[in-house]
Amino acid sequence: MEGTPGVSYVMPVLNEAGHIERAVRSILAQEYAGPKEIVLALGPSTDGTDEIVARLATAEPRLRSVRSPSGRTPAALNQAIRASRHPVIIRVDAHTELEPDYTARGVATLLRTGAADVGGLMAAEGRTGFQRAVAAAYVSPLGLGGAAYHSGAPEGPAESAYLGIFRRDALEAVGLYDETFWRGQDWDLCLRLREAGHVIWFDPQLRVTYWPRTSWGSLVRQFYAAGIWRAELARRHRQGKSLRHFLPPVLVAGLGAGAAGAVLTAAGATRNWPAWLKAPAAASALVPAGYAAGLVAAAATAPQQLSLPDRLRLMAVLPSIHISWGLGFLRGSLLGAGTTVDTGRRKS
Repeated sequence: MEGTPGVSYVMPVLNEAGHIERAVRSILAQEYAGPKEIVLALGPSTDGTDEIVARLATAEPRLRSVRSPSGRTPAALNQAIRASRHPVIIRVDAHTELEPDYTARGVATLLRTGAADVGGLMAAEGRTGFQRAVAAAYVSPLGLGGAAYHSGAPEGPAESAYLGIFRRDALEAVGLYDETFWRGQDWDLCLRLREAGHVIWFDPQLRVTYWPRTSWGSLVRQFYAAGIWRAELARRHRQGKSLRHFLPPVLVAGLGAGAAGAVLTAAGATRNWPAWLKAPAAASALVPAGYAAGLVAAAATAPQQLSLPDRLRLMAVLPSIHISWGLGFLRGSLLGAGTTVDTGRRKS
């Protein structure tokens, strides 16, 4: 594979009437000389998404679709990949828009490095005040943290990649996406690629615009499901455990203990407790105050383009993410993921 190999863009689609056209047009606008095709895996949408896709396909012969009855991301991706034909597979999501040079640079990086999968920055942006606050949370030191594709890192080998530009042969050799992971399937796939001797590569010059959820409820449901499936990854894979993944559930426990300690102390219930119990109760009461101070600091140091109302929203968005993810992780650790789905995705 050399020069400008053909590329197949694959995208799972479910209830994306507000985003799908922009996403498809960003693919059609790619400045790449090689052959291109777009394969959409259409889930059981109820918001008019299918009609928009049909209209776009009428005007664009390189766009076609396959049905994905379950609407689950890994199954949809596998169906789209099997229906595609080019040696390079580029995953795209309906909530994303590609920079015009994304394909050309990504394929060049794939060929230059010999990697099996190349990814870049997930550049979250917002059209509304709420989306802007969520976007700021994605890059805040107190926000998601950890992954290079959120906050950036030097170019080089990585644990996982956002979306992904893949060599088809490597993808097929490891069996595509594991359809039992309804969330977190990207990390699992990258692990299997690395275990097979392949390299995952991060290129910070690759930039993908990502539009976050548009409502509180959708955001909370998204991160609750994400926490559950992250715990499922940790249950199944020894390599899936990381200190940063335990911080939100520890925070949830700390906030709960702090609130209880503050109430008991204020009510005088701890007056006759022995010293070895009083000290932890008093210390736990400081956790909510410390966390609140961290939220204020995060809002104060957020990007300059954020307005004061957006900064205040950020102070509410961060605990919404942390607590919902932490509760999800605790639930997933105790009970497993089972058939948990991101119900917010079905309505966003």
